[in-house]
Amino acid sequence: MRVNSNTKARTRAAAALTVAALAAGATAGAGPATAQPKAAPAPAAACSAAYRIEQKLSSGTTWRMCWRYDGKAGLVLENISYQPKGEPKQIKVLNSARLGQIHVPYDDGNIEYDDLTGFDFAQGLMNLAPSECPGGTIKSVKVPDSWNEDPNVKGLCTTTRSRGHAYRMQGDTANKVFQAEGKDLLVYTVNQVGWYEYMTEWRFQDDGAITMNVGATGSLSWDDYDAGDGRGWPIGKGASAKSTSHSHNAFWRLDFALDGSTKNKVEQYDSTVAAPVRGQRAPTTKTTRTKVSKELAGDSKNYRWWRMVSATGKNKDGHARSYEIVPGPTTKYPGRSYTKHDLYVTQYNKCELFASHNPGNCGAGAGKSVDKWVNGQALTHPVMWMNIGFHHIARDEDQQPMPVHWQGFSIAPRDVTAMNPLTPAELGWQNGHWQPRG
Repeated sequence: MRVNSNTKARTRAAAALTVAALAAGATAGAGPATAQPKAAPAPAAACSAAYRIEQKLSSGTTWRMCWRYDGKAGLVLENISYQPKGEPKQIKVLNSARLGQIHVPYDDGNIEYDDLTGFDFAQGLMNLAPSECPGGTIKSVKVPDSWNEDPNVKGLCTTTRSRGHAYRMQGDTANKVFQAEGKDLLVYTVNQVGWYEYMTEWRFQDDGAITMNVGATGSLSWDDYDAGDGRGWPIGKGASAKSTSHSHNAFWRLDFALDGSTKNKVEQYDSTVAAPVRGQRAPTTKTTRTKVSKELAGDSKNYRWWRMVSATGKNKDGHARSYEIVPGPTTKYPGRSYTKHDLYVTQYNKCELFASHNPGNCGAGAGKSVDKWVNGQALTHPVMWMNIGFHHIARDEDQQPMPVHWQGFSIAPRDVTAMNPLTPAELGWQNGHWQPRG
């Protein structure tokens, strides 16, 4: 879905002209939205005000972080922490969160792209209009080594959104219902790569969860309507124009620092279900924990999950704080070694930044992809990589413009707080083994 599919060649100059023209056309409508999110008090992130994001959500949770813009990865968020109501201080979650690659192989085998390291994803940052950031603020971003005369792009939106019910519970009496709407801090950018526009969004929920998504939109490339090998899908009238199918394999890189320490521990949980035996009314389920002490190339499967555990912090109940990894729907692409697994955990190395075609020189024999970095090192500072795939077989409805198709995952707090951080005060006493009041 890029440029002329007969040659499948990309030229830096052509892309630069496209980005420059679109940026120029959007500049007139870009700028800060009229309404701004409420600023949270007491800045804690180690960055200047221009690069600080602080938001106290209406439900009482405050998120704090820093941002910067990388010349290849695009938006990078750092020093991410949150403070639920009732907690005396902020709880650090991540040192950094960023995209690790968007790998795009075509079904016909003629071409594949690494959009972050090979096709200037970061250069394609787009100006945003105020209507794209309702109730929020559009920040100006200076794009490193920009092709444009003006490297400053109004391209980073921070706003808040409702996500629907956070909870609902019938109370002790028939006329008492506890319910609340969940609120999110939304941070996002749009980057154009060829015909595609990637929406990279980070949702920071008031319950402590973080959801990261990449949404592909823009346009189907008319130059790719030539799938003569029979793999493509007919677009338009008849069956003469077939759009070439392809995959989007998106990687994220998360450097955890729970409670401010990078000495986090990784655990894997697997459950097995056995048929009922004599005297039992139902099947039984047994869950086992495996401590992951060395680098891991892991695969999602039924009844399997992972968590990152704080080495230093506990909640008010005395339980170790942790974050559970919640993979989203994925289509695993088996064509490359680095896409054959869903999750990688590697020992921190400042040189290891991109899941494929890593540009840095990480030493002799280190390899250029994340699978090569899983080589048995002990995990004293684990870094997590998540791979979520999407096989895009085009359809008539993809034109014109193409609806957003999303791929992503979440990390959810597990024992970070002693109770639901959104618990209403009236229910605050119901922690653990409680009995109705007489």
